[in-house]
Amino acid sequence: MRRGREDRGGLRGAPPPRWARLAPAVALVVLVLAQVLTPGDVELGYFLAGLPPVAAFAYGAAGTAFFAALVLVLLGVRSLGVAHAQGADLATVAAIGLLSVVIAWVRRRRDAQLVSVRSVAEAAQLAVLPPVPERVGPVRCSGLYRAAQRGTLVGGDLYDVRAGPYGVRALVADVQGHGLAAVGTVAALLGAFREGVLDDAELTAVAARLDRRLACDAAAAPDGHPELFATALLLEFPPGPALVRIVSCGHPPALRLRGPSVEEVAVEPGPPLGLGLAGPDPPPVTELAVRSGDRFLLHTDGVTEARDAAGHFYPLATRLPVVTRDPAGLVGAVWRDLLAFTDGGPRDDVALLLLSPDGPA
Repeated sequence: MRRGREDRGGLRGAPPPRWARLAPAVALVVLVLAQVLTPGDVELGYFLAGLPPVAAFAYGAAGTAFFAALVLVLLGVRSLGVAHAQGADLATVAAIGLLSVVIAWVRRRRDAQLVSVRSVAEAAQLAVLPPVPERVGPVRCSGLYRAAQRGTLVGGDLYDVRAGPYGVRALVADVQGHGLAAVGTVAALLGAFREGVLDDAELTAVAARLDRRLACDAAAAPDGHPELFATALLLEFPPGPALVRIVSCGHPPALRLRGPSVEEVAVEPGPPLGLGLAGPDPPPVTELAVRSGDRFLLHTDGVTEARDAAGHFYPLATRLPVVTRDPAGLVGAVWRDLLAFTDGGPRDDVALLLLSPDGPA
């Protein structure tokens, strides 16, 4: 599944860039050559004392100790002609080198701890929202997720596609808030949805299950969280007839791509989940016939409410006929187009899910 997690390495941590590792060696060579080429009464060698602290940012304790020792040799051996340090000057340079070694050791240890913590965090977040497979039953899937909070994989948006006894069901939702604070609600909704796929014969019953889950969580919150809610869009591709059933709980409508045309799927929306506004009446179900080649793009408002520098909203439906020509895939093309439109990316969580019943994803 192409979920668009190309930046996972940034979550785990990455080694120092090559230029950072080359900088101390290059600076050493430049300073030595500069000293050799300048008149004897000009002392440039003492600048070498700044190399061990620089090396501590890119090397471990051993590498930093090597640079510190090399600097001491260049400054202390008069026959090399680099400098004429002695006594207190050499002691000062040695102290700087020793401190640099300690800094490098502490930095490496902290880096190792950070990588471990981030790896655990990534595993936990991916357990909450694992990648959607490329095919679920007769439906091909392609998704992309970007959390607004930097360094996280899961925010306040969610999607999932599951096969069950009543067909293939898909969910796209946007919970209140974003970032790590919303992850618990995301996990609760996904768990309720996966149970509903297996147990509930009607799509409206799945929506009711999600609504109850949020209402119970809000009531059980220590501070009594009365405003815990989520918008959601549920789709069902039942076995047999070529149709799709859609239930909207206050969520932006899906877009249907049929050949070169793009149209917004008109559904009667129900209230958002968790607010207790639905009462005994479930949200209405919309049924649509599905033709060969139809594709359905589900999204969250992080896409359509993204703005450019002039304050204009991103025109998703208008841009789709253009970005569909990208051979790399539709959801990736939409994301790249959104990045260009907003000059750096939206400030809200973004989720895109493309569903193609027996069609190319």
